[in-house]
Amino acid sequence: MTGYDDRDGKIWLDGALVDWRGAQVHVLSHALHYASSVFEGERAYGGRIFASRAHSERLIASGTAIDMPIPWSVDQIEAAKAEVMAANGLSDAYVRAFAWRGAGEDMGVSSARNPVRLAVAAWEWGAYYGDSKTKGAALDISQWKRPSPETIPSHAKAAGLYMICTMSKHAAEAKGFADAMMFDYRGYVAEATGANIFFVKDGEVHTPLPDCFLNGITRQTVIGLLRERNIPVHERHIGPEELEGFQQCWLTGTAAEVTPVGHIGDYAFEVGALTREIAEAYETLVRA
Repeated sequence: MTGYDDRDGKIWLDGALVDWRGAQVHVLSHALHYASSVFEGERAYGGRIFASRAHSERLIASGTAIDMPIPWSVDQIEAAKAEVMAANGLSDAYVRAFAWRGAGEDMGVSSARNPVRLAVAAWEWGAYYGDSKTKGAALDISQWKRPSPETIPSHAKAAGLYMICTMSKHAAEAKGFADAMMFDYRGYVAEATGANIFFVKDGEVHTPLPDCFLNGITRQTVIGLLRERNIPVHERHIGPEELEGFQQCWLTGTAAEVTPVGHIGDYAFEVGALTREIAEAYETLVRA
């Protein structure tokens, strides 16, 4: 696999399709220095992007949350995604829509006079956690915590929120883990570095309350699948002392889809029947 900057294909950039290798930005783009950027990760199945409009709506909402109004409508973003898929001849793909403050008159913390740019790219991408969908992913426990919503708009899918996620995942991979679980600023279980987390105990599901991290679209979809099956779902604060009492665990996210977890640190979980059922139900739904 070549680097992401050296591929054939087309990327939608600021209203037009450009050659993949020609989708360039200036080194003095504000986002490169101050993380003034928001993004969406989406998957297409059989030519249809799952929950596409919800992702486009969230992209615009994220821009608003970090005081970066995106000058494209939901309909225009939807059209751009369709154009990229067609131009690259893709059916099953990962789609990345993202907006950022570009280079302009401002080059300090303030960036109000700099243009907001938008791009959409798509490529083929397999399972995010490799073979973990069958045997269960092994997670480390991160030293970094999700911050208080009083310090940053945690409901936005903003680039700056992912710096500690990258650091946590690098540390986990260096120790042989697939990912890391993070606690929040209060010490409650929060999420993995790029996926929400669910636990099973005695046939009931428990998942952290998303009051300081992203309430993922896949997370919401899976909760809906569980409730359709009359499986109790408890959205609540989960203390670290509870981890040893859970029997099953899985992660959810656009990239992760539904991925079982086999270990979190020293805690072990079975890849049980409910985990498999929900993973299969999600797969069926997104390909319907």
